[in-house]
Amino acid sequence: MSTIEQAETDRGLPIKAVPVRHPGRWAAVAILLLLAAMAANSLITNPKWLWHTFAKYVFTDAIFQGLLRTVWITGAAMAIGIALGIVLAVMRMSPNPVVKTVAWLYIWFFRGTPVLVQLVFWAYLAQLYRYLSLGIPFGPQFLFFDVNELIPVIFAAVLALGLNEAAYMAEIVRSGILSVGKGQTEAAEALGMRRTMLMRRIVLPQAMRIIVPPTGNEVISMLKTTSLLAFVAVPELFTTAQNIYNSNYQMIPLLMVASMWYLVVTTILSVGQFYLERHFGRGVAGSRQQRAKRRLATMGPA
Repeated sequence: MSTIEQAETDRGLPIKAVPVRHPGRWAAVAILLLLAAMAANSLITNPKWLWHTFAKYVFTDAIFQGLLRTVWITGAAMAIGIALGIVLAVMRMSPNPVVKTVAWLYIWFFRGTPVLVQLVFWAYLAQLYRYLSLGIPFGPQFLFFDVNELIPVIFAAVLALGLNEAAYMAEIVRSGILSVGKGQTEAAEALGMRRTMLMRRIVLPQAMRIIVPPTGNEVISMLKTTSLLAFVAVPELFTTAQNIYNSNYQMIPLLMVASMWYLVVTTILSVGQFYLERHFGRGVAGSRQQRAKRRLATMGPA
């Protein structure tokens, strides 16, 4: 029997697959377990970590209030950033050179200056402008506003974080929009679909597959960026922990309390991001599986 005939005869027999052994992986796992055990032993047996202080403050009302305020600020700032970022992304892609330049200048400025500087500017705006007014330039003024009453410090902080985030979200949204094929937008325009409906019905639903992962990272980053509000005395999670350790001088356990709650919220956000990515990537994953099945079918015997 020839080699070709033997191969055709054996083609239908089950393959005896021998798993490949990876001793290096087992060695790496053993080393990692050893390092984890050493770290756990250090954390548990070292009394200077002050775990009793950690347990005393981790579930206190003050910490919970700071945590809720942190989550609220994160959500509000991201809402401003996402909404304004979409507008800026559309402006950046506008055929109007004036609109495109305005969007580019906004992104250039807010990405190029430190977020802490922007935060302090908005929080202490009253030192520059005690009152804001509406009226005729160099003429009579009709309405006056006290800046301290108009923009409380917590809203100034949300505004600062949201305006800064919009510059980054604009580039994320723009990259997602550019990932959609031009053929689809041209077909929609040929059907007479207006630009706003085109973005809402055709482009953005497909762009979400590209937009969601970096947006999830931005939300998590915003959660931790709220700790900068300690510089403007907004009582969020980090500021609350800071106020407590300034009174009892036990900084390390209070920082661990704050870090633990940041980790908890980050974990929840990561799970939500995972399900959003899976939701918006369903069509792409399905098409990839179909293409893989077609390739396997073509590789089979005639």
